[in-house]
Amino acid sequence: MAEVEERQDRVFTVGHSNHTAEYFISLLAKHGVTALADVRSAPHSRFSPQFGKERIRRSLKDAGIKYVFLGRELGARTNDPTCYQDGQVRYDRLARTELFRDGIERVVVGCASESVALMCTERDPLDCHRTLLVARSLVERGFHVDHILADATLETYEDSMIRLLDKVGQPPPDFFTSASERIEEALQKQEARIAYVDKTLAASSESAIP
Repeated sequence: MAEVEERQDRVFTVGHSNHTAEYFISLLAKHGVTALADVRSAPHSRFSPQFGKERIRRSLKDAGIKYVFLGRELGARTNDPTCYQDGQVRYDRLARTELFRDGIERVVVGCASESVALMCTERDPLDCHRTLLVARSLVERGFHVDHILADATLETYEDSMIRLLDKVGQPPPDFFTSASERIEEALQKQEARIAYVDKTLAASSESAIP
């Protein structure tokens, strides 16, 4: 297992993508991850069955890595209707729910004794709520977040925000907009692109328009 700096204020994120279980576990091992928090709302994959909840739990156990499912607390597909606007999840509303705050607190507590990685599906962390919602909340609490990329390299949360500006086509800096404001606007644009849409709620919103 690779030697990494041990710190209680550090969290990794990782997307399982279409990796083999063996390669995925090698990514975790390289960076010294000892516990995986699954933040998928639906912990299964028709296209990558090796990452079904029980299968990946067993694979991780065989590799000496602990597993905890936090999809109910930190997943992006909430059952709370107050977190939706026109059928789409609003991350700012979700982040204020008691359930989400409880999930974040569990991650914080876990980091005191484990090297924790948050797992979701998407290969690119910018296409996933693990970055736009969960990692952002941890960074606001003073945590250092590193994304484990598919090639095993690390990308800091801060570097991912710089890349996000390009990804959403944010205009260059100007006199009137601060760096934090530009990132906030980019986060909102990307959230609008990727946040979960409940088709039933969306249809209800459309039918309510006079």
